[in-house]
Amino acid sequence: MASAVTDVSRFGPSLFGDRPPAVTTSSSAVFVDLDRTLLRGASGLVLSAAMRAEGLFEGRPSVPGERLFYGLYDLRGESLAFMALVRAAAVFVKGWPVETVRRAGQLAAAELVALVQPYAPVVLAEHRRAGRRLVLATTTPHDLIAPFAEQVGFDDVIATRYGRAQGRYDGGVDGPFVWSTGKLQAVRRWADEHGVDLAASHACSDSVFDLPLLQAVGHPHAVNPDRRLWALAQVRRWPVEHWDRPPGVPAVAGMEAYHLLRHLVRPELFPYARFDLQGLERLPARGPAIFVANHRSYFDVAALALVLARVGRPVRFLGKKEVFDAPVVGQLARALGGICVDRAGQPGRALDEARRALQAGEAVALLPQGTIPRGTAFFDPKLRGKTGAARLAADTGAPVVPIGLWGTEQVWPRSSRLPDVTALRHPPLVQVVVGEPFTVEGADPHRDTEAIMAAVAALLPAEARRRRRPRPDELARTFPPGHRPA
Repeated sequence: MASAVTDVSRFGPSLFGDRPPAVTTSSSAVFVDLDRTLLRGASGLVLSAAMRAEGLFEGRPSVPGERLFYGLYDLRGESLAFMALVRAAAVFVKGWPVETVRRAGQLAAAELVALVQPYAPVVLAEHRRAGRRLVLATTTPHDLIAPFAEQVGFDDVIATRYGRAQGRYDGGVDGPFVWSTGKLQAVRRWADEHGVDLAASHACSDSVFDLPLLQAVGHPHAVNPDRRLWALAQVRRWPVEHWDRPPGVPAVAGMEAYHLLRHLVRPELFPYARFDLQGLERLPARGPAIFVANHRSYFDVAALALVLARVGRPVRFLGKKEVFDAPVVGQLARALGGICVDRAGQPGRALDEARRALQAGEAVALLPQGTIPRGTAFFDPKLRGKTGAARLAADTGAPVVPIGLWGTEQVWPRSSRLPDVTALRHPPLVQVVVGEPFTVEGADPHRDTEAIMAAVAALLPAEARRRRRPRPDELARTFPPGHRPA
């Protein structure tokens, strides 16, 4: 089978990172399925619309129930009946001009890029950095899908090729029908031609019908698996992955815990506090973002939750290991996609996870101060923070969204083990102000951190910027129970 990609230098920017020189001679590869694996669903509707736009369906009736058909495919995965129709498509397209089909593939490519699972580029970029070739292996006709494969940055593509004569399809298939055992046959042929060792290679698929290929490689991955593949993966202890969300975050019908809980997180949930929420229109609805806030109280998390619930998409919150180790609360934090900060064990791992989330286009939230300041530091008008947020912003280019918190210590001072839930008649006022997003310079993490903390401080009321001598009782409230200032 001829290689679909021979001159990688002609490609544009890759979703999967720059191609290292060694990748062209690597002895291992990653074979990636298309529908419901790399993409969020089926590519069929997008490709069909592109072919219709190129006039390939003129004079032919539209397929009844096409959207319902692909909707069931998205929900349940491949079936023998579905693939029988795909196999018969070679006869259906007999006589079509090859160049017109290629133009349809180019037209569809941009829309297919938008369907790529958010964590797929992150995962595949890690494979690329390890020196493995990235190969799209799909049943989809080669002429339709090759433009997409080139645009996102695959090193090669293995796909079904239709027979052709005099520039038109002849109604047959040239080589194997790239599905099930046919996909394995095509992959083996490609591996032999390119000196790739399947025992050292990876394969990623959602479908039990790709079992022949998954069994043939040394590293199979069940990605968004259908029910039968999921069961087999459990028995064989294959990794089960979901490229639409971080590892370990459950979802039901595509919805994470965040989507269910965000409707419950309302001011009425905290009758012992009043809230003044400002600047919510500045919350980015899409794309990577780093939410940063000052830290005054254990109640900061509740105040931030009221704001982040308005984002409308999951926000990955960096929190202390103690939170994740706590019963019930820890399990909930993990289900929400929280990122555990373990300063004693692996302090850098949290930033790595946050970086992956941002690269996947998600939002993360953190408190750069790390802990609530004690004593006179609590009243210092100048906020000081650690460099994690600045480094994340510099590494990913994600905008920083400053959030100013004020009054949370009146609800739950550090000196108390629990919030004051009795203040129902005269609840204290909590102010939360969202500032304008901005990007850091990226040259110096310490200078960028100062800029971030200054942006947060600017959102606080005027009294926060006045230097004053706190009273002894005010100082005492900044220490944990049982501790008193010297």
